[in-house]
Parts: sequence; structure tokens; C-alpha cells
Amino acid sequence: MPRTVDASALLEFAAGTAEACGIRTDDARLLADSLVTAELWGHPSHGILRLTWYLDRGRSGATDVRAEPEIVTDSGAVLVVDGHDGLGQMIMDRAVAWGVERAKLHGVAVVGVRNSGHFGTAAYFTRKAARRGCVAILASNASPAMAPWGGREKRLGTNPWSIAAPGGRYGTVVMDMANTAVARGKIYHAKERGAPIPEGWAADSDGVPTTDPARAIEGLILPMAGHKGYAIAFMVDVLSGVLTGSGFGTSIVGPYRPEGRSAAGHLLICLDIAAMGDPEEFRRRMDALIEQTKDTPTAAGVQEIFVPGEPEARTAERLRHEGITIADDTWRSLTGVAEQTGVPLPATNGGSPVA
Repeated sequence: MPRTVDASALLEFAAGTAEACGIRTDDARLLADSLVTAELWGHPSHGILRLTWYLDRGRSGATDVRAEPEIVTDSGAVLVVDGHDGLGQMIMDRAVAWGVERAKLHGVAVVGVRNSGHFGTAAYFTRKAARRGCVAILASNASPAMAPWGGREKRLGTNPWSIAAPGGRYGTVVMDMANTAVARGKIYHAKERGAPIPEGWAADSDGVPTTDPARAIEGLILPMAGHKGYAIAFMVDVLSGVLTGSGFGTSIVGPYRPEGRSAAGHLLICLDIAAMGDPEEFRRRMDALIEQTKDTPTAAGVQEIFVPGEPEARTAERLRHEGITIADDTWRSLTGVAEQTGVPLPATNGGSPVA
């Protein structure tokens, strides 16, 4: 039976287990917050089911949980950062801090990151830059999941990208998408729930369309918008992998594999709004664009128009009160983590923590 857990209790559990596995306190809390935030946004595919993946990679040494990112090239507005195979969330958090700092000095900053790991949701980081007065663009490569257009073997990742901007009185507007029909984590989440996946998401290892998540994981995720999704994914790998000096294509290892260097690369661009014009005027213009968009007459059966990032904000507000529902398979994996680390499981459905 699925269990419901308070978000703050889940965060404390995830942070406690990560710290028990040797991750520094601040980094453990960052990792936990990124996972619980994804849950609150309504994206469990990038949520707490991934905790065991990150911890297993730390235990195996594939991720160096004590690594510190290092600036290896500094051209003022352009930085190249070597993550030294550290925790992806920690590396990207440092990159955002450096990117915003340099954007405030130069008007724009570009941070290339090499030798990193999977960092969860890209929007988690672009939102941080937006809250500090920047428009942020972030691209990352990922382990092979899709075939090149016309092929039948995995050669490219989902290669997500995100753009975020302050949205005036509406809060941050943000886009975060993979270039496949669906993020790979959603297929893993369907497998955890024992549910089929929709048609058009994936094909099996022979290239035959499938609704079986297990066969999809072994096979191919289909690109979004046909050849267009493939082309965008390819170019994201150019930006985040080839350009940064990191891994690319088939050399990237995903977080669900406990061993093997990730070699993931990222590219972050921060644009200081104040360098382009008056920030107050920007906010007024953003409000006007959002209002124009939301005032669009709705199609039959549609109650409201949303702008990018608004559904996640609404969902987070609701789930902070209702709690986060965790699938049975995910709960079993959390139980294993609790047993290994000695950190008690959080209370569920108003009950008591389980030792």
C-alpha cells in the first residue's frame, strides 16, 4: 500500500542517511532537498526513489562524495569547472554560485562543468539563479537512452535543459525538459508502481514500441517531436559534453548504475537582468507577458491556462499540506537504507517512525 510522508520528515531522513554514508552535512542536505523538492513539484521520477542510486554510487566510489569542484579555467565571464567525479548536486550548486557572482560583475557568465554527476532536476538550479536576479540557461548531457533518428541503438542521452527567469508577482517561470518523449525517471517510476507506460514513450531493444516499463528500460526512449528532439539532444551534448571537455555520447554513466565514472558535463549561462535594463521594468514586462498568456480564452474542458513552472508551484503548495505519497517499491528501498544506516524511517500516514 502506498504510504504518505510529511515533506520535512522525508527531507530529514534523506539528509540523515546521506550523511551516514559519508556525505558532508551541507551536501547531504542539498541532495535531500533536491529530491524532496522534485517530489513536491509532482515529479517523483526525480525524487526520493533516486536516493539509493546516489548512495550506492558513493559506496562504490563511482562518486567521490568528498570531492571539491575546482575552477580550472578562469576568463572572467567564462569559467571551466572540474567536478572531480563529485556529487552532481553539490557541483552544480557551486557552479550556480560562481555563475551568478560573475554575471553580477560582467553582465553575463558562462560556466562549463566537466567530470560531474547526475544532479537531479535542472530547474532546481536555474530557479536558484533566477531568485538572485538572473535569467539562467542550463544544459546537461546524460547516459545513452535514445537512438539517433533512424537508428535502433542507444547513443544519446535525454540531455535535459532548463531556462528560468524571475516572473514578477507570479514568482519564477521555468522550463525544464528532456529531449525524449518522457524523462527516463518516469519509466523507472512506472516500473516501481507496477504500471504500464503510455504508447509513444518507448520501444524495446528490437525497436518495437512497448508499454512495458521493464522492456523500455532495456530498450529505447523515443525522442520528443521526432527528429527535432534528436537534433536538440545532439546539440545539448555538444554544449555540455564536447565543449566543456567532459564525457559525451556513450561515455556517460547514469545514476542508476552503482559503478562507473559518470563523466557528465553541464553548461550554465547566467544573464544579469540589471545589465540589460531596469529590473523593475523587467518585472513589469514579465507580469504583462504572463497576464496576456493566462488571459487566453480556454479550449473546451480546460479550466485555466498555466505558464511554465506554475503547475509545480501549485502542486508543491498542496503537497506540503497533504504529504508525499511513496510507492511500495520505493518504500522498500528506503527501508533497506534505514537498516544500513541506522536512521529511522519517517512516520507515515500519521503513524510512528519505524526503526
